[in-house]
Amino acid sequence: MVRVRLPFPLRKLAQVGAEVELEVEGQVTQMSVLDALEARYPVLCGTIRDHETKQRRAYLRFFACEEDLSHKSPDEPLPAEVMSGKEPFYIVAAIAGG
Repeated sequence: MVRVRLPFPLRKLAQVGAEVELEVEGQVTQMSVLDALEARYPVLCGTIRDHETKQRRAYLRFFACEEDLSHKSPDEPLPAEVMSGKEPFYIVAAIAGG
């Protein structure tokens, strides 16, 4: 089981708590986790990634094990602690201001 922590707007949209658990088939990567998340909660399709390109939306970041994974390859395996469910995969809403 992979644990995914969601920011409040996505929780509200999907009508879930702060954290969801997902079964991820095959290698556990950003792409496979997000595919599983969108398959389980179709209302999230297009909110985290662009529908066509599957690129991360600009104001979202991905973290795991205190590391920013946002600019790493979406096909790179996630840390073992995330794969085992010991640590969550965080989707964090970035804050911009002026």
